[in-house]
Amino acid sequence: MLRELPLYLMLLPAVVLVAIFSYGSMAGVIIAFQKFIPAKGMFGNQQWVGFQNFITLFSMPNIGLVIRNTVVIALCKMIAGVVVPVGFALLLNEVRNQLTKRIFQTLVYLPHFLSWVILSGILLNLLSPNEGFVNIVLSKLGIEPIFFLGNPNVFPATMVISDIWKTFGFGSVIYLAALTGIDPALYEAAVIDGANRWQQTRHITLPGISSMVVLMTVLGLANILNGGFDQIYNMYSPVVYSTGDILDTFVFRLGIEQAQYALSTAAGLFKSCVSLIFIVVSYYLADKLTGYRVF
Repeated sequence: MLRELPLYLMLLPAVVLVAIFSYGSMAGVIIAFQKFIPAKGMFGNQQWVGFQNFITLFSMPNIGLVIRNTVVIALCKMIAGVVVPVGFALLLNEVRNQLTKRIFQTLVYLPHFLSWVILSGILLNLLSPNEGFVNIVLSKLGIEPIFFLGNPNVFPATMVISDIWKTFGFGSVIYLAALTGIDPALYEAAVIDGANRWQQTRHITLPGISSMVVLMTVLGLANILNGGFDQIYNMYSPVVYSTGDILDTFVFRLGIEQAQYALSTAAGLFKSCVSLIFIVVSYYLADKLTGYRVF
């Protein structure tokens, strides 16, 4: 303990921040069971209503639509968030020129460092139905302009694709690291046996990173109700609520814009409880399928 004291001191600020903003704020969930009046304070003489806020929440006509949108968008992001980085890592692994390889890796990695506030501004300009670069190209090809951020049928796909554009470069780093752990002797033996590049990829590369793919997929289950608040809030509008409104944006509107603090807390607590269940299940599956353990 004394020998590692500098490490504990280095960790202390992070522990304090987590204790205050993650654990300390959990006391606020009591609002979900009250008829909350802000003037009385969180621990004031509030009227206790039990599960009435949850009953009211699930009686709202659009709550089912919001949950469906959240699951659909999050699930598509989770699947594409595995398939695209794996495919890119496999393609990049075939590049023999190291300079070219580093240039491509850097270019796809850069969007990860930009916030959704900046990226949403870029995407609003690129996807504009009148002056956006994407629609200008489509018009040159004889295709009618598409209102990517104003068409309810197109909006979810736009969110998934733009999220992959931002994150797949970072995700591919994990799989590139897994590729380095494959024994080169396996490829040499395959070449001697006459295997081409596709056969080497199919019988050596993919099985070699399969455990990492399974692990990342299983751990992704924990985010099944995280549709991406930052991204969607910066790009959605009431026009696309039918397919683009997710739990996080719904809670934000209830709590911040409409000041329905009890209902928004109940919605947030519901999401946290479901996420907790998925986290437990995902780590259990990760342990059983790949031997990954946190503790």
